[in-house]
Amino acid sequence: MLYIGEGFEGSGPNAAHINLYIGPKTGPIAGAVATAAASPGPGHLPFQAILKPNLPAKPVTLFIAKAVLVPGTHEIMTWGPAQAGVAAGITSALLDGSLPAEAEDDWLAIAAVWVNPSADDAEQVYANNKAATYLAAKRALLVGWPSRAELAAGLASIGNPFFTPKVA
Repeated sequence: MLYIGEGFEGSGPNAAHINLYIGPKTGPIAGAVATAAASPGPGHLPFQAILKPNLPAKPVTLFIAKAVLVPGTHEIMTWGPAQAGVAAGITSALLDGSLPAEAEDDWLAIAAVWVNPSADDAEQVYANNKAATYLAAKRALLVGWPSRAELAAGLASIGNPFFTPKVA
């Protein structure tokens, strides 16, 4: 079984967008984690999300940057506050019961994470990534989310932070 969740939090350059893929180690997520970890691309180095050195997030979560890393502030915002936020969000979802107990040791996750190269506020990047990851984890296990009514409403007013069409 593979569960998929999405979360967006914040606005401007410090906003966070998370695509979360999560499920039991016995399912397709294990191969996906191993392949992603062993196949870094230019500017996209997968790494394990940690709460602090020597304390990994649970369930084990592979962090993959969606934006090509830019040397300097962007790399620091990605490896520091965004990564800490992802680790905190997924671990919070485990500890509060949003994820089932077996997720602690028997599940794996991949977080595809957007960090804007213009991000400039480490505290906001952390808070937004924590909230977006937590939301993505909760949504991944919600049966029927989004509903058909939510999809229809979204289609009628389609848009995202980078583009909103004049005519939906």
